[in-house]
Order: sequence, then C-alpha cells, then structure tokens
Amino acid sequence: MKKSISVQKNSKIPWFERFMAIVATVNYGLILFNLSYTDLRDYYFRYIPILTQIYDPFKGIEPHQDTEKYLETIERLKVSVAETSLNSPQTEIILAQLRSQSAEMVSENPFALVGKSGTLERIKNRMRDQVENPNNSAKESFKIFWSPAYLKQQGYDQSMQWFNYQISPLIASNYYRTIGENGKFTQRFWKIDLPFIIIFFLEFLARTYLISRRYPKVTWFDAMLWRWYDAFLFLPFWRLLRIIPVVLRLNQVHFISLEHIRLQVTRGFVAGIARELTEAVVVEVLEQVQREIQKGDVFKRFFINRNKKYLDINNVNEIEAIANHLIKIIIYNVIPQLEPDIEELLRYNIQQVMQQSPVIQQLKTIPGLQQIPEQIQERMIAELSKLATQGPQDAYATVKKAMEDPIGTKLTEQLVKHFSQVLSQELQKEQGFAEIQVLLVDFLEEFKINYIQQVDESNFEQVLAQLNEQRRLTETD
Repeated sequence: MKKSISVQKNSKIPWFERFMAIVATVNYGLILFNLSYTDLRDYYFRYIPILTQIYDPFKGIEPHQDTEKYLETIERLKVSVAETSLNSPQTEIILAQLRSQSAEMVSENPFALVGKSGTLERIKNRMRDQVENPNNSAKESFKIFWSPAYLKQQGYDQSMQWFNYQISPLIASNYYRTIGENGKFTQRFWKIDLPFIIIFFLEFLARTYLISRRYPKVTWFDAMLWRWYDAFLFLPFWRLLRIIPVVLRLNQVHFISLEHIRLQVTRGFVAGIARELTEAVVVEVLEQVQREIQKGDVFKRFFINRNKKYLDINNVNEIEAIANHLIKIIIYNVIPQLEPDIEELLRYNIQQVMQQSPVIQQLKTIPGLQQIPEQIQERMIAELSKLATQGPQDAYATVKKAMEDPIGTKLTEQLVKHFSQVLSQELQKEQGFAEIQVLLVDFLEEFKINYIQQVDESNFEQVLAQLNEQRRLTETD
C-alpha cells in the first residue's frame, strides 16, 4: 500500500524537477571532488593516472623539476648499465649525479611546498631500513645505495627492483603547484563550475518569475525570497553551502526523505523550549485570572448580570448538566459506600444524647425496661442511616420525574433564578465575595506552583512520541 502511494507521488513530479535535482547533485559531487583532490591525488596517481593527467591543470599542478630530474637520471642509469656495464665510466658519472641529487633532495625538501613533507620522511625511513649505517643518516644511506660496490654486492637487478617499487612511486607523486597573483595556489575549478552557475541562475530567474505570475499577490522579489536557498547554487563562493538546496531538491522529488531528520530536529527544538514556553503561558493566563478575580468582575458577571441574554451554542446548559451529573454520582455511588461511617457517626451521637437524657436514665431503673433504651437506640440508628443513604436516591428520582414536565421545568428555572439572586445578596451582605476572591487567588497561586512543577517533571519525549504516532495514523488514514 505504502509502495503504491510512493509510486503515485513520484509520478506527479515533473521530469524537469528530477533533472535539475540530478544536475545539482552532480555539481555538488564535483565540488567535493575538487576539494578533496589534492588529498587523494596520490591514490589517483597510482591507480587512476589518466584522471590526474586530466584534472591536474585545473589545480595548477605541474611535475616538480627536481624530483622529475631525479627520476630521469635513474632512467639514464638503467640505459647506461644496459648499454655498457655497472663499472663503466659513464655509469659512474650517473651514479655520482644520483648521490648528489639525493643529498639535495633530503636537504632542500622539494615536497614541502605542496605539504607533502610526510612523503619525504617515508622515503628517508625506507632508505635507512634498507641501507643501514652507523649514523642512521638518510643521506648516507642514499650515498651507499648509489655506489657500484653496493649495487654489485646486493645485486643490481634486485636493488633496482626494490627502488622502483618502494621509492620511485613516492618521488613521482611529488608535484609543483603554480601560485596566482593573489598569493594562493592556482584554482581553475570555476571553468567547470561556470556552466552550472549559468544554468542554476537562469533556472532561478525563470522559476521565481513563474511563481510571481501564478500568484498575483506575490512579487518577483518576494518569489526570490521564497526560494532564497537556491541562491547558493549560483554563488561562486561558499560552494559547500549548496548542500542546502541540493538536499531540499532531492527531498522534493522523493529521491531521499528528510522526514526522520525533520522529526528529530523538531523533537529536540520542542523539548528545549516547551517547558519554558508552557510555564510562561500558564503563569500569564493564571495571573490574568487572578487579577480579574481580585477586581470582582467575574462574580459580578456571574451572579449580578443573570438577566443578560446567554449565548448557547449547543442547546445544553453545561452548568446544570455538570451539577446534575455530580448529584447522581454523589447520591448513587458515594453515599452508599459511606453507610458504615454514617452509622458509626450516628451511633456515637445518639449514645451521647441518650446518656445525657434524664428520661432514658430513669427507664433503665425500672425493672423490665432496661433494654428499651438500647432498642430505641438501634431503631433510630437504622432509620437515620436508611434515610441518609437511600433517602437521597428516592428523593432524586422523585424530583427528576417532577422536573421533566413543563410545570416542573418552570419551577426549576424559577428556583435557580431566585437561588442566584438570594445567594448574590447574601454573599454581598456577609462580604462573601471578598472571602471567595481570596480563596480563589490562593488556589490559583498553588495551582501555578504545582503545575509548573508538573511541567518540569513531564516527559516531553513521550508527549512528542504520541504526537508523532497520531500524525502517522492520520497520514495512513
């Protein structure tokens, strides 16, 4: 099911959008290749030499004269030994040149200009390991190696084979980079990047223009601000920031999905500010409620302005419905469970009254009537307990039945109206408003403290997980 939905979404994406997403990706790949080229050039030079021949000019890379001359001298040595012999005067002259060039290479370090001094150190270490000397000197090792006696003793072919495999590739990997008038290494990547810049710039103009035409209230400049991230594609600097439009375009054409990343970023952001934001909002709302209560406007509107027409949006009196629901719960569920406590309380009070009654005490002194007070006591407790537990249920059922007819409804409304008026008058007489205001303000203060503590202890990760699950279920439906 999900696969068919994905295919359907991809079929609605214009081919031009996909093509431009691929072009942007290729361009960014070239940017990364250009930035990493010098670091990986040794690898390219050894395994993909044709790539270095093509791309070296764009980085201003040229063969280094000193190391190139050194390798040419080695080739001359091979030719001389093949044409004459190892002991010929011509070969001796070439070996002397190699000893001199080796000493110059170690001393002058032609690898340093392009940051390849490590390559020279690798060469020196390998020479010291191959040709040991008392001073452990790389110059001395080169001097011994390029001598007729050493080559004859170790074997010319074996020595040259080792050198060609271990040393020559390292020397050949060295290069020289030209420096521009700005004092930096030559960079000609702009020649590769320029066609892409032109394409992206023209596409940006066309895309934003079409957006402004499609939405009349959106100006061309507003459309450019709308697609601000595309500007990185044609800026000749800060090229690494092109990752922003590249990733967005790949996500828009569904080549990749940023939903998981977006959820993680949102989760971290929400978890970071939710507590502070919630605290601020809740505290501000409660403080406003406290100020309104202290002014007395809330009670005046509720009790005094009862004749004002009330706007009912669902034809239900919520206050009456809530009160009715609470009464039912108290009468049918709460009071029956309190019957043992009620009996205990009644028993204690009746016992106290009967112990203090002279009549009851006199009855206890009359023979045959000693048990009457206890019987009266138990009878009274049973009747009062029944009245306290079952009486409200019967009374509620009777009242509810009476309230369902028109006369009962009218009388109920009249009772509620008179009750509000009388309650308002009595509260004002006894300064009830002030007492209730103080109590409510104190209650809200405690509520703020307890709620904020609850916010501190809340698990926002769990809340966000629930929100994500709800969003997923909604999208599935």
